[in-house]
Amino acid sequence: MSSGKHGWFACLLVLALSVTLTFLFLPIVAIFVDSGPAQLLSTLGDPSSLEALRLSLECSSIAVAIIVVVGTPAAYLLATRNFRGRALAVTVVELPLVLPPAVAGIALLAALGPNGLLGPALQDAGITLVLQTAAVVIALTFVSAPFYVRQAQSAFGAVDRTWMDASRTLGASEARSFLRIAIPAALPGLGAGLALAWGRALGEFGATLMFAGSFRGITQTAPLAIYEQFGTNFTAALGLSAVLVAISGALLLTVKLFGGQAALGRVES
Repeated sequence: MSSGKHGWFACLLVLALSVTLTFLFLPIVAIFVDSGPAQLLSTLGDPSSLEALRLSLECSSIAVAIIVVVGTPAAYLLATRNFRGRALAVTVVELPLVLPPAVAGIALLAALGPNGLLGPALQDAGITLVLQTAAVVIALTFVSAPFYVRQAQSAFGAVDRTWMDASRTLGASEARSFLRIAIPAALPGLGAGLALAWGRALGEFGATLMFAGSFRGITQTAPLAIYEQFGTNFTAALGLSAVLVAISGALLLTVKLFGGQAALGRVES
């Protein structure tokens, strides 16, 4: 009787998971099924598609490199220090996560545009950002950084403090302990954050369009090219979409494999 009473709940759980997976996975499969693989690949020979894909990969790589270099020590500070204003700092880090993309673009214009807060100073220094490739990098960094910093903060927060204390007791500086102990221990979490940030950067649309515009070879990333081709060449839009899905999937798979190997290495050691 007891098993019968609980059987309906197990069926409900399976049904809920099935509906969730179907809803999330079906549109992705449809990208590859709607047109044949050969037709999708042929559309990638279009120079504008290749240029947009190249720009997306280059700008997202630069953005992610900036995020990792600056965001890693910032996340470590948030994870290991209690200071006045820490909650506010965490909120500021998280805020871009909930901003609509168009609002993020407007915010960047208000801060860095010709008439923005820093606009006159940038003009005096001879720096032009709006409608330039640099604006793409800034937009991608702004919307993607929270994904890495929050994940990195959680990863550093989970590191056993006794490891760090032992390292300091043996005479290592905090900087050396950070590089030799904290980062290797948090590496799976850092890798997951990097994948999330990189995937977000590759898919960014609204902030890039508002702040950088959409000019072929200069600021038109793959998502912007997909939007442009949507009304005129749907197959080409599908082809670029399939490439972005494949890259994002490869990033997630790499992180999962890398994280599993790292965890296995820690167990064996």
